[in-house]
Amino acid sequence: MLNPEPPAELLRVAERMVWFKPPEETLADPVLFLSHLMTYGTVDDLRVVRTHFTDEQLRQVLHAGLPGVFDARSWAYWHAVLDVRPVPPLPTRRLAGVDDAQFPPR
Repeated sequence: MLNPEPPAELLRVAERMVWFKPPEETLADPVLFLSHLMTYGTVDDLRVVRTHFTDEQLRQVLHAGLPGVFDARSWAYWHAVLDVRPVPPLPTRRLAGVDDAQFPPR
């Protein structure tokens, strides 16, 4: 868990990862922040973030599986790095009232 005032370096990463929210709001939602980081982050971003978040927290992000954030490559990579097996299908969005059988995944 983060301190009430996150370090400036972490705020900078949060601002880059989730550009559509203020960094403080992004860090208040670790699943959103870490999902974006695990998909779009650079090695330098990861170096900063890994000093504040544990492997177990990253595994929890994979288990939460936010649809629409991860791409197939990042999804497979992080499952391998964090030794989470088996790798489940990429999370998908579901629309209320829509039969999934009518619109199979591409």
